[in-house]
Amino acid sequence: MTRGEAQQTKVHYKGTDEDFIVYVDSVDDLKKWKEDSSTPLAQVVSAFKIFITHKHGAQGALDTASDATLENEFETSNEEDVIKVILQRGTIQEVEGAERQGSKNDSMGSRAAH
Repeated sequence: MTRGEAQQTKVHYKGTDEDFIVYVDSVDDLKKWKEDSSTPLAQVVSAFKIFITHKHGAQGALDTASDATLENEFETSNEEDVIKVILQRGTIQEVEGAERQGSKNDSMGSRAAH
């Protein structure tokens, strides 16, 4: 997954009990996969991870979805099958990643006073 000021693309799927998120590399790759599902899924998703937001929509804090959560919503805990459903039925959202915050070099290298 990207860090810093990079563009992030995610697919949000609103389930009956949870909101699910899958990160994809780009909208174009996702559209190509939807048109031709023979395209390997590895060329579409950023990581084979499914996140939940605890009913906070697409903007909530992300946690990894448990097998039980996947089983309850999708009747399978096979992550590849679940990712396919989320990609087909979910909504695409592009977000600009925030700039990293915090100090960049606390010690100031050799310039620090002793």
